[in-house]
Amino acid sequence: MSAVVSLDRLLDERRVWRGRPAARTAGRQPSGHAALDAALPTGGWPASALSEILMPGPGLGELHLLWPTLARLTRAAERVILVAPPFVPYAPAWQAAGLDLRRLEVIQASGRDALWAAEQCLRSGSCAALLCWPERADDRALRRLQVAAENGQSLAFAYRPLREAHNPSPAALRLALDGRPGQVRVLKCRGGLAPATPLCFAVGA
Repeated sequence: MSAVVSLDRLLDERRVWRGRPAARTAGRQPSGHAALDAALPTGGWPASALSEILMPGPGLGELHLLWPTLARLTRAAERVILVAPPFVPYAPAWQAAGLDLRRLEVIQASGRDALWAAEQCLRSGSCAALLCWPERADDRALRRLQVAAENGQSLAFAYRPLREAHNPSPAALRLALDGRPGQVRVLKCRGGLAPATPLCFAVGA
């Protein structure tokens, strides 16, 4: 008996598993910035996951980066929570960006209390997105936020100092704002390769 068997025959008889290339799916959570969406594997923010935004300091468009997403969520009657923002949110600017302020909540906390509050809000599933500014967060704390975002099926965003880029992180996505306003580098994106060049996004007037 011949040991040579047609591959087509094996496939027809379902005796060989044939993998299929993973199709690029449209992100369920588009960022609202075309260049960034095109560069990310899911076409937008990783759903039910933690994303880090690293920056040397405020004023590089860090809020503009998220406003399109937050506006879309609040207009759909979804709740957005800010935990320990470094400044009091300027309501007219957020409203001008299209957010429904009735769906925006701010939690003032510091240190471990801020991390605890962020984790509890995410784990509860009570918000569609959460933004936090942890003063200090080690790998264990970030992993807890990642797991809480998965459990609560929420978008989690952590603004952290740019120097943290040298440390490993469990976040599904890491972005760096380290140049002029409106420019972002993708340092890490789960499920794909980070683009080699910076991307641009609109920061408005």
